[in-house]
Amino acid sequence: MKISLNAIRFVNEHYGSAGNPAPEGVETIVQKIGAQLGAVEETIPYGERFDGVVVVRVMSCAPHPNADRLRVCTIDDGGITPDVKRDENGHVQVVCGAPNVREGLMVAWLPPGSTVPSTRAADPFVMEARELRGVVSNGMLASPKELTIGDSHDGILELDTDAAPGTPFTKAYNLEGDVVIDMENKMFTHRPDCFGQLGIARELEGIQHRPYKSPEWYRSNPEFPGVETDELKLDVRNEIPGLVPRFTAITMSGVAVKPSPVWLQIALSRVGIRPTNNIVDYTNFFMLETGQPLHAYDYDKVVAQDAGATQATIVVRHPREGEKITLLNGKEIKPREQAIMIATNDKLIGVGGVMGGGDTEIDAQTKNIIIESANFDMYSIRRTAMTHGLFTDAVTRFNKGQSPLQTATVLAKIVDEIRTFADGKVASPVIDDNHLPEDMLERNSVYPAVAVTRQFINARLGFDLSADEMAQLLRNVEFEVNVDGDNLTVRAPFWRTDIAIAEDVVEEVGRLYGFDHLPLELPHRSVSPVEPDKFFAFKSRIRDILVRGGANELLTYNFVHGNLLDKVDQNKEKAYRLSNALSPDLQYYRMSLTPSLLDKVHLNLKAGFDQFALFEINKAHNKIHTEDGNLPKEANLISLVYAANDKVVDPASGAAYYEARKYLDYLTERLGISLVYTPFIQEDDLEEKCPVIQPFDLKRAALIHVKDSNILLGMVGEYKDTVKKSLKLPAHTAGFEIGFEELLEAAEKAGKSYQTIPRFPRVTQDISLRVPGTVAYQALHDVVATQLETSKPRNTIAQVSPLDIYQKDAQEAYKQIAFRISIASYERTLTDQEVNRLLDTIAINAKAELGAERV
Repeated sequence: MKISLNAIRFVNEHYGSAGNPAPEGVETIVQKIGAQLGAVEETIPYGERFDGVVVVRVMSCAPHPNADRLRVCTIDDGGITPDVKRDENGHVQVVCGAPNVREGLMVAWLPPGSTVPSTRAADPFVMEARELRGVVSNGMLASPKELTIGDSHDGILELDTDAAPGTPFTKAYNLEGDVVIDMENKMFTHRPDCFGQLGIARELEGIQHRPYKSPEWYRSNPEFPGVETDELKLDVRNEIPGLVPRFTAITMSGVAVKPSPVWLQIALSRVGIRPTNNIVDYTNFFMLETGQPLHAYDYDKVVAQDAGATQATIVVRHPREGEKITLLNGKEIKPREQAIMIATNDKLIGVGGVMGGGDTEIDAQTKNIIIESANFDMYSIRRTAMTHGLFTDAVTRFNKGQSPLQTATVLAKIVDEIRTFADGKVASPVIDDNHLPEDMLERNSVYPAVAVTRQFINARLGFDLSADEMAQLLRNVEFEVNVDGDNLTVRAPFWRTDIAIAEDVVEEVGRLYGFDHLPLELPHRSVSPVEPDKFFAFKSRIRDILVRGGANELLTYNFVHGNLLDKVDQNKEKAYRLSNALSPDLQYYRMSLTPSLLDKVHLNLKAGFDQFALFEINKAHNKIHTEDGNLPKEANLISLVYAANDKVVDPASGAAYYEARKYLDYLTERLGISLVYTPFIQEDDLEEKCPVIQPFDLKRAALIHVKDSNILLGMVGEYKDTVKKSLKLPAHTAGFEIGFEELLEAAEKAGKSYQTIPRFPRVTQDISLRVPGTVAYQALHDVVATQLETSKPRNTIAQVSPLDIYQKDAQEAYKQIAFRISIASYERTLTDQEVNRLLDTIAINAKAELGAERV
């Protein structure tokens, strides 16, 4: 956002509301802008480029004796330029090749010694007296391009000033000492009014604690003149009021389209807008002044778009299938399906809020016009601009959310300007297609008044301002404030769209007063120790245990590609999709952690890691589990995946399930938790309700429960063959996923325990049992573990662990399961005979309960 300090000063003085916006100098106001308004990217000494340029009058113009296209002119500079040769009348000779040079014309002269403004930035070109085809030319008469106020180089700039010959160009056009300040656009994302010079002028006064008053014409309910000539009928239909809450338009006839006055060309060019003609330039100027974009159509061209039409019709709608439009920049586009389009009955004539169409543009032959001032949905404008790569000044303003209460205001002002300076006459009643809420129109403010107290504001800012001081700060920028003791009722002016809650008023007071006034005091802090966060501490404990067990922690994105959900058999419809994903790889909230870990297995195998375990402690979300108000519930989860390449592990040597379970047992044993593993039984569509389960092969997986409780921790097991294939996983891959809060609850119930390590040697023996093929491993394990705990000698510690499961054929009636029994005494060294008797007891009990035979 570029602003000219001289332009703002002129606006202030012209409307009588304020004066010099930088009374303490440019450097001071730039610092205040940076501290209280927005970051300053650059300050440009704009007026300096015109140093040495002089306003002169062409006194004579004769053909060049040696060149058909050149003219020998004499100019009157008031005699102010030193060291130039003059004739007997005190005039200076200049050779000019412009076709529009003529006697009596007021022009801009670059005398010898001056620098051409257009060359200052790169390679400065200094003028001198030199011969052109045998005739001396003292400097040159400048074109708009050489003065950097336009692109035209076809002729010299014709000045329209009343200044006397010899007046410096900077003085004639209010450019003395002018500085253009370039501020970051993103600083005003929530302040659309600051995309206009009135808004910036108001803020500059406010941050300097001076009152500002907007011009009389800038009010929300303007008066329009009646029809002044033969009526040019206009019909407006708004088919998408939800996206276009207000659309105002009016027709004018008899306009004189011509080059803009020089002051207007300068006003546009110094902030980067190319002058076109007076009508287009007025729409751009009042956009710069108020932040409200405008657009002008050639009325007769609009009528011609509809075959046989006798009046203009404007329809605000979405594009129809197959429609295309050629824009003012010559680019043809097929608008996106939900774009806001301006059309006639038959054809598109503009992309609403973005750019007009080339078929209805204003040109030198235009006599009748339609002027549009509308309010468009900021999100729709942004999507359309991004889709088609159209980033215009209108888009910059509309996608910040302009106030719909100022559309008619700005329309009324430009109508008055065209009537006064372009001979235009009002040719229709104003059309105001208004779908704003009645209460908004009644209160003349986007949001209702906000009630706040002095104490509320001071407590959040650290100030000690009185209610009256706060009120004055706000009134300086034209807020309506009622004070009742310490209570303030604050109503924002109609152009402000950012004051909705009490905190907005707090921010406004703090910014206007200046955050540099904050007291330099350290905050009071208690020296009492902070109570440890049990979740953080428990997470660190889990992390330490798994790392000691040989696992590696990963931290992956909470967002995943939809294809990954498909590959692990999770239903994308149950996942939250991001409407503004940063990339296609981050489209959905993940529903569990396992897919993210599985996605990294193949990459690590390719990197040369043949055997590893990966784990993650993080959050997941889905549409199945929600909290009050249908908000997504955060599931805190712990997931681990074990994988081993076929090079290092023979798939036939054992199931990967037990490797994953070994990590889980290692974790829970050190937390003092005993687990029970049960086969998955399809009931109550648990698989559909629980995304954690979906990647697992339910025939090679188990549900995890905490022993002697109803806590379901999660799932452990191997993955489906389809999952392994789609993610290129090795056959020896398994893992688990459990709930973090559930594990914490179980650990808290288990409490802290310490078991002394026996100082006597541990005795280890294996036992192999043959059982019917229908007997589950877990059932036999529970029988062995229970009997071991019951029958072991007094004051001993015993442990059972899986050793082997062998079944020659899946259809064979029997299978052999081997366990390793480890036992140690705290009192003495156990003998083999004692351990053998214990194993005999276990075998007898296993036979009685499950029909097991010791092998």
